[in-house]
Amino acid sequence: MARTRSGDQSRAEAVFETLRADLIEGRIEPGERLKLPALVERFGVSMTVVREALTRLAEQRMVIAAPNRGFSVIPLSVEDLKDLTRLRVRLETMALRDSIERGALSWETGVVAAHHALNRTPYVDDTGGLNVAWMCAHRSFHHALGGGCGSPRLIELVDNLRDSAELYRAWARSIAHDYERDVQAEHDEIVRAALAHDADGASAALRDHLERTTAALLRHAGAQAPAPG
Repeated sequence: MARTRSGDQSRAEAVFETLRADLIEGRIEPGERLKLPALVERFGVSMTVVREALTRLAEQRMVIAAPNRGFSVIPLSVEDLKDLTRLRVRLETMALRDSIERGALSWETGVVAAHHALNRTPYVDDTGGLNVAWMCAHRSFHHALGGGCGSPRLIELVDNLRDSAELYRAWARSIAHDYERDVQAEHDEIVRAALAHDADGASAALRDHLERTTAALLRHAGAQAPAPG
């Protein structure tokens, strides 16, 4: 019995990770219904396993569970994006400050490695859209910045909020062509301040970076909105 439960948990984890990647990489549209029978067939697992995976995604606010309607992907919302950004600024700068204050060599090494990998990954893909590999490297870079804070709970909170924010980036691929920004220079500034143990400078650079991304997404949302009347 225990072995069966362990197998179900492993399968639920695999379904969760695959669907999470689909969401973050923009392969599923905002507001889209997630039909359980189709997911059962796709993954070759039980309904219970699929529900467990979707429940975890709902806990991370990546999908919504509605009574008698099942699960659907969260819809786009300007207010939600603004709320996400406020929380990310507070928590990510807290994690970065704590990481700088602790100053572990392993943390510094991780930041340098993640920054190097990000700089070596093309920002756009062959189609001219935002590169999925860059999105993954970008996530790893931001994880590394706060990864030395010493608080697993804070790291988990920050990662979950970042994943929710990445949904907006994935659904607004045109921000790959935001020529008003030099994103690499923004990352470089954060890293320079962090490695110099300048907590105020690093936090300010990270805050500006997050807020610029949100501003770009809001411009995209405004451009996509239908004209009044």
